[in-house]
Amino acid sequence: MHDRGFSILLWFGVVLLINCLVSSVYADGVTCSGIVPMKHRDENISIADFGGVGDGVTLNTKAFREAIYRIRHLNRTGGALLYIPSGEYLTGPFNLTSRMTLYLARGAVLKATVDTNRWPLIAPLPSYGRGRERLGGRYMSFVHGDGLHDVIITGENGTIEGQGDIWWNMWRQRTLQYTRPNLVELKNSRDIIISNVTFKNSPFWNIHPVYCSNVVFNYLTIVAPADSPNTDGIDPDSSTDVCIEDTYISTGDDLVAVKSGWDEYGISYGRPSRGITIRRVSGSSPFAGIAVGSETSGGVEDILAEHITLSNMGVGIHLKTNIGRGGVIRNITVSNVYMYKARKGIKISGDVGDHPDEKYNPNALPVLKDVTIKDVWGERVQQPGLVHGLKNAPFTGICLSNISFSGAPGMRNSPWQCSDVSGGAVQVSPLPCSELTSSQQAGECASSFAKW
Repeated sequence: MHDRGFSILLWFGVVLLINCLVSSVYADGVTCSGIVPMKHRDENISIADFGGVGDGVTLNTKAFREAIYRIRHLNRTGGALLYIPSGEYLTGPFNLTSRMTLYLARGAVLKATVDTNRWPLIAPLPSYGRGRERLGGRYMSFVHGDGLHDVIITGENGTIEGQGDIWWNMWRQRTLQYTRPNLVELKNSRDIIISNVTFKNSPFWNIHPVYCSNVVFNYLTIVAPADSPNTDGIDPDSSTDVCIEDTYISTGDDLVAVKSGWDEYGISYGRPSRGITIRRVSGSSPFAGIAVGSETSGGVEDILAEHITLSNMGVGIHLKTNIGRGGVIRNITVSNVYMYKARKGIKISGDVGDHPDEKYNPNALPVLKDVTIKDVWGERVQQPGLVHGLKNAPFTGICLSNISFSGAPGMRNSPWQCSDVSGGAVQVSPLPCSELTSSQQAGECASSFAKW
């Protein structure tokens, strides 16, 4: 145990040093990861101490639950670390606890069971009113936490493997009874770090912090096949002060999607997402790179996404909402984006997404305003942009500057399309629609263009 503890301490030192060095290279050392400091734990225990077997066959659910029960009842001021040695640990879903580090050694794999009977059902989120895919409850996430604080998931780039095929096939065959599980969900929690881990083949959304604050994601790899349904990378949901940095995501849905509840349930719950930074993220997807929505009923504000690199995308930047959503989307800044091969470079739309039931209020119109998109370069982009507001709720303050998209050779490329929108555009190529280029409209963006 002493040798293992020394090795872990040494690795933490190396990780902290690498983090500092990488941050100094990119974006002039700018990082948001300091909102939650990495902590050393007073005590280290191993899953092997509780009968854990990393042979890829033995079911280790009991071992994980007993180890975490032990941590919960140790009552150490500095918390405890659960060490997962190299090996494949098949297990059912389990709950984390506060003041805990889940540490995956190099070569360690947490592998989710494909026996769906071993996945407990939990209540729907109050801001969604039902499961996102099916009425009623939803399957508990593989790694789960509710009402926690001071939780770290890290290590030496070990893997959390969702074995999502069985769930994707149920979705395709329409045999799902309840909403599929996320790979990781933390709810009503604060002071969270997830770092230096690989996530693979999530059944549904990969990482879902909901009703959380002070959350850091960095140095992650998140992968799933391009045709895997709804495998979003990271979805901050009704959460505040979230930092997402230095991460690669290649999945079957949006790489990062900021959310805040669904129609009348999200309006009633009334908890916005705000203060979210997305920086130095790269990846590919048939859907969106950086997204807001479409579930935005609690509001989304003060979002910064910068230094983003995208390839083989459906949409590079996608802000999406719908009638019945309500909520205010504002103060969104996206800058320094490079994309290669995309169907659309920028899409801002008020007609995206379904509804939980027939009880939504069609007069609950969203407000979308004060959006700055600048310093964007795209190659082989079939359509530069589409901005469609709502007739009775036009989108305002859409400010575009220093944007250049080149079309895809040998393909039919479409021009900008706009309706029910106002704002301004400076040095944008191809030239956007008149709604964004008239001098009268450009006044809305005077302060944004002055900064540029």
